[in-house]
Amino acid sequence: MLDTFNQVADHYTHGSLESTILVGLEAMKDSTDLADVDLLGSVDEFHIGGRPATQAMFEKLEIAPTHRVLDVGCGLGGTARLLTTLAGCSVSGADLTPEYIEVGNSLNQKLGLDDKIDLHVANALDMPFADASFDRATMLHVGMNIADKATLFAEIARTTKPGALCGFYDVMRTDDEPLVYPVAWAADESTSFVAPIDEYRREIEANGFEVLSIAEKADVATKFFDAIKARVAAGGPPPLGLHIVMGADAKIKVGNMASNVAKGSIAPVEIIARRI
Repeated sequence: MLDTFNQVADHYTHGSLESTILVGLEAMKDSTDLADVDLLGSVDEFHIGGRPATQAMFEKLEIAPTHRVLDVGCGLGGTARLLTTLAGCSVSGADLTPEYIEVGNSLNQKLGLDDKIDLHVANALDMPFADASFDRATMLHVGMNIADKATLFAEIARTTKPGALCGFYDVMRTDDEPLVYPVAWAADESTSFVAPIDEYRREIEANGFEVLSIAEKADVATKFFDAIKARVAAGGPPPLGLHIVMGADAKIKVGNMASNVAKGSIAPVEIIARRI
């Protein structure tokens, strides 16, 4: 199991991520008046649908300034930065990839958000947080790299308070056809654990949550991938974008994910649940 976790962390490691992002950020400033935290959204919200998908979840979680929020698999901290900016809440994140946490904390410091956000290198199955610490929780495109869904949701239940609203947004199985790899979360099936929606519902409910809503968003994925392809066709990728975190084979990964969605094998799915 440890080898699998190491493989996952290696898959996401870039090597010079912070400098690449900062160069892209400076280039973007020449053509827009958007704030840095908004410009970063195109690269640090590493999930299908990007920032609009995060905002759609935010609207359902009723986050208040007094809330402490857990972001499971926080990546570079993009979701944490958006939640803090929108709601004024504090956010703690956990992610397996050391480079993501190092870069995320550095960006938070540069943006003056390090007093509201703390990111930690940690396994989602064993997070360094006390029981019942959080009023809300988010998890965006994380479960595809975790085989043990039962322990994952048990750990989220352990760290959240009774009544906490939680948003889970993962790529899930919608049929049994083999997937085409590589994709954004895995080079091959050895570190890909995409599960059916029914399995998510079962494990969420078995580990202390009431499921409030389930929304399959294949249409969001199709529009998202079409927009990426159109930007590339119109003149290449922008200075900041998910191609930075997906690596040199980003075009292949996007094409494969779009194909897997189009043939009905996978779809991004949003589940809103309440801790019992």
